[in-house]
Amino acid sequence: MRVVPEDGERTCMATQHTHQEHLSFVVFITAAAAIGGFLFGYDSSVINGAVVGIQRHFQVGPVETGIVVAVALLGSAVGAWAGGGLADRWGRTRSMQVAALLFAVSSIGQMLPFAIWDLALWRVVAGFAIGMASVLGPAYIAEVAPPAYRGRLGSFQQLAIVLGIAVSQLVNYVIARLAGGEVNNQLWLLQAWQWMLGACAIPALLYLTFALVIPESPRYLIMAGKPRRAREVLAEVEGEDVDLDARIAEIQHVVRTQRVPGLRDLRGPALGLLPIVWTGIVLSAFQQLVGINVIFYYSSVLWQSVGINQSDSLLISFSSSIINIIGTFIAISLVDRIGRRPLLLIGSAGMALSLATAAWAFSAPRVSRGGAVTLPDPQGLIALVAANLFVLFFALSWGVVVWVLLGEMFPNRIRAAALGVAAAAQWLTNWAITVSFPALAAWNLPLTYAAYALFAALSFVFVLRRIRETKGRKLEDMG
Repeated sequence: MRVVPEDGERTCMATQHTHQEHLSFVVFITAAAAIGGFLFGYDSSVINGAVVGIQRHFQVGPVETGIVVAVALLGSAVGAWAGGGLADRWGRTRSMQVAALLFAVSSIGQMLPFAIWDLALWRVVAGFAIGMASVLGPAYIAEVAPPAYRGRLGSFQQLAIVLGIAVSQLVNYVIARLAGGEVNNQLWLLQAWQWMLGACAIPALLYLTFALVIPESPRYLIMAGKPRRAREVLAEVEGEDVDLDARIAEIQHVVRTQRVPGLRDLRGPALGLLPIVWTGIVLSAFQQLVGINVIFYYSSVLWQSVGINQSDSLLISFSSSIINIIGTFIAISLVDRIGRRPLLLIGSAGMALSLATAAWAFSAPRVSRGGAVTLPDPQGLIALVAANLFVLFFALSWGVVVWVLLGEMFPNRIRAAALGVAAAAQWLTNWAITVSFPALAAWNLPLTYAAYALFAALSFVFVLRRIRETKGRKLEDMG
């Protein structure tokens, strides 16, 4: 016998169906915006496979190599600094379109350099696009995501970053294998490392396509004097069952009491900046001071330096990227359950222990009469396990949570500008770590890893003293 649902049940079922439709739409536009994070991860990490090829092709040493690898991060700092202001002037989606074009053009430029300085110039352009993407994704996602799902949806940015890192390592490995295992071998008229750098143009065009179709942020639309369109977007992302008039009025009230934020709005009594801005800056800096990007920029060189061949070192780099993805999924499942702060504390403790273990393992290299360097058993295995545990603890904590917090911890009136400054600080710290690693590793690799372990321990103390929980709070309540 067929059971006919009563009116109340039909209404409940219809509401659930509508809720699922809205949530699906939010997931779609969040994932589309996070493609910028994919490019961020891909373009910043793809250099890992090309480092040896660049060194041999242009015949440069470790100092020049460090500069070429790290110079993109200076562009990223400028792009992050400018990205917040551009997002407030042009809109979130228009700024995404500009970033996508810069990604595509710079990829072709890096693919076809005629000198080392030309390659460095195109890496600066790519870095500017990366910096923009690092600001635009979190800001947009935080502004379109319902509060109950904002942590998990905000995690899409970091998930996209780690997917970009993993795909870049896989593409590098495949290209190297096609070229016979050596990145300086010819492959379709170019050397293999050139194809590695040029492949980013494909996802860049995909990012441009999605940036042309996703809706503008409702908060930006209200700032731009378009409340009717903002109401339509809010209805799409939060549902008709939400009091849209109240939500519009709430955002309008915040917007009326503010103007487009600039750097002068960040001024405060704490060394010239507001305390919350300093918190964001230090949070961003600690994410890089633990040395995570050493793994993603130099891991192939690192593993080759302890006796692993070029092709296998790229495969190990890819396996680290897979662990990075696993850790990111763990963070996504927990960030809205246990909160941002507990995950940061777990990650800091785990990173400190694994980095200290890696420092010990790297302290026992053996040099053969022919000059080859290897790690003896069991230090070789311990170094590999410790490095991957470090990646796992970073991914399930600081990799995801920092971007979630930067997207939601600042008050509405300064969010874009403050996020830009914090992200710029992150890129400058990233640059300092990246440009210094080749020289520091040549001087004393174990001590370098011990320093990263110390920063991980200090990050634990910082979280205990300075980070407030933001789980479940509306953006209008921040600050």
